[in-house]
Formats: sequence, C-alpha cells, structure tokens
Amino acid sequence: MWMIEDRALVWRFNRGDSGAMRRIYEKHRISLMRVAAALLRDRSFVEDVIHDVFVSFAQTAGRFQLSGSLKAYLSVCVANRARDVNRSQSQRETQCADELDPPTERPDPETQTMSQEMSAAIDNALAGLPEEQREVVVLHLQCELPFRRIAELRGVSVNTATSRYRYGVEKLRTAVNGSYQHA
Repeated sequence: MWMIEDRALVWRFNRGDSGAMRRIYEKHRISLMRVAAALLRDRSFVEDVIHDVFVSFAQTAGRFQLSGSLKAYLSVCVANRARDVNRSQSQRETQCADELDPPTERPDPETQTMSQEMSAAIDNALAGLPEEQREVVVLHLQCELPFRRIAELRGVSVNTATSRYRYGVEKLRTAVNGSYQHA
C-alpha cells in the first residue's frame, strides 16, 4: 500500500502538484532525519542534509522516475549527502545530545530513563563504527534495504555488504553490552 501511495505521489509530483511534494516530505521526514542522525558525526547538520536532499529532489520534478521504494531512494540520497558533510567536516567530531524522536506519549519516568540510556548507548556505539559499517547497518535496519541493493548502491559485492553489516552489528553489541556492564 505504501508503494502505491508513493507511486501516486511521484506521479502528482512530476505533474507539478506542490501538495504531493509536501506529502512526500511529511511522510518521510522523520525516518530520513533518523538516517541522517545515525550517519552524521555532527548532528547539528541533520536538518541541513534533509533540506539539501529535498531541494535536489524538487529539482527533478517532471522527470523523476521511481524504480523501487521512494523511502529507500530518499534514504540513499540522505546517506550520500551525510557522507559528503562528514568529509567536509572531518575536523569536527562534536555530537549533539538532542533526541530526534517524534513526540509520543510519555512512559513512566523509570522506563523513559532506561530508554534514553539505551538510546544514548546505541547512538554512541553507532557513532563509533567505521563509516562503511555504519552506512550498511543504518540502510539495512532503518531503511529496510536488502543487502543486494545496498551492495549495488555502494559499488561493493553482496558479501562485502553483509560482512560490513555483521561486523558492525557485532561491534554495536560489544559496545552496548560493555557500557551496561560498567554502569
């Protein structure tokens, strides 16, 4: 059903319907912000990356052709832009502690604290992964891209993509488990 809606939105977008562009943005913004936050070394660039991706996307109106999932396409665009930002900001290693999760009903304080601690531990562990591993982990888990597609997009073999994922997940487990053993 999501694919059908995305195809209809792309069709409307290509015909100049500004409401379609707005709906695409609203539908995918939070997910794309999470991808950007997971891949950027400096989270203060998250909104800039999302803005840049949507400006570029808007410039394709009238000629954009969707060959797969719109969410996957936009996620890969965010990953590429995040890589560019990381390269240009390689001296800056600061991380912002702001959470980018959308507002939800508040759980009890104990559950909320535990959730925030776990989220911070995962964020720190993810930030510590090599860029290649971090990209594969985020594109597979967050964007639900299959390894074959990730391999195509990154110009590597499927075995390389799955190895990067496996090593990245193992490093995440070790880092998160280690942070809880020392707490």
